[in-house]
Amino acid sequence: MSMTPEQAAWFQGTFHRLVENVDKALQGKSEVVGLVIAAMLAEGHVLLEDAPGTGKTSLAKALAATVQGTSSRIQFTPDLLPSDVTGVTIYDQREHRFEFHRGPIFASIVLADEINRASPKTQSALLEVMEESRVTVDGVTHEAGRPFLVIATQNPIEQAGTYKLPEAQLDRFLIKTSIGYPDLEVAERILAGASQRNPSAGLAAVITTSAVADMADLGASVHVEPAVLRYTAELAEATRADSAIRLGVSVRGAIAMIRIAKVWAAAHGRHYVLPDDIKALARPVWQHRLLLDAEAEFAGTTAESVIGRVLENVAAPQARAAV
Repeated sequence: MSMTPEQAAWFQGTFHRLVENVDKALQGKSEVVGLVIAAMLAEGHVLLEDAPGTGKTSLAKALAATVQGTSSRIQFTPDLLPSDVTGVTIYDQREHRFEFHRGPIFASIVLADEINRASPKTQSALLEVMEESRVTVDGVTHEAGRPFLVIATQNPIEQAGTYKLPEAQLDRFLIKTSIGYPDLEVAERILAGASQRNPSAGLAAVITTSAVADMADLGASVHVEPAVLRYTAELAEATRADSAIRLGVSVRGAIAMIRIAKVWAAAHGRHYVLPDDIKALARPVWQHRLLLDAEAEFAGTTAESVIGRVLENVAAPQARAAV
């Protein structure tokens, strides 16, 4: 059943309250916060490529507090093991049975800090849980629950001793964005409250985790016209055909676009997706999925510029049928 206009209005109001509450901790970053919350409601994950000290931990804690959820932080290092992420099964000699001890991945909001510093084996431990929201240890499956959002970070400056994320793992992230540094006025406000070490500590919850799951289900019911589906497929195909691209947007990437576009439309009070929603989300949803040709990259071509060119060349549908 498709979302009604009344449900879209409620969704918009609740979404804006979530953004405003989380932004109290970050200050002046409502656009990024909106993208991250949209990714959470689309049941995807976020890759933040940002310099240290820009508020990534504050974002995760504030979001968890806002939805009455739990948060955890995993510092990825070269010696981190997969079991340090997912958990381990231990034999209890007193009870004479094996007992599963959950790892930090079992939280509503998980901050995977500097994910590219861990070995590929440990990075791959995230794949199943990110894709299927469950972990299998010693043949036993454990559900991660809802909501479940992984916010992974990587430092774009210092690359010594890092392991580049493979394309298959990058494709698991719904969006890639960055928080960035605050402007001068916001920085002054942050410094004025520097004595408060945890900005999210005083945040009141806006909704419960079960309500977040309901919002996710409601967002999935937003109507998408066949013309918009075709437009999305044409854009994805155009990235694969671009001469500067070795690897374009996959089918998973196109599906990810539709999922978050539905949430984005509802967040703007609509029960249907517009081509403008696809355009607005193209860069954060697709930029990390493109693999540039070496010569094109050396010549200065970027993933963002390719997406801009594709958006310019592929005509968007103009008319919308009645819903």
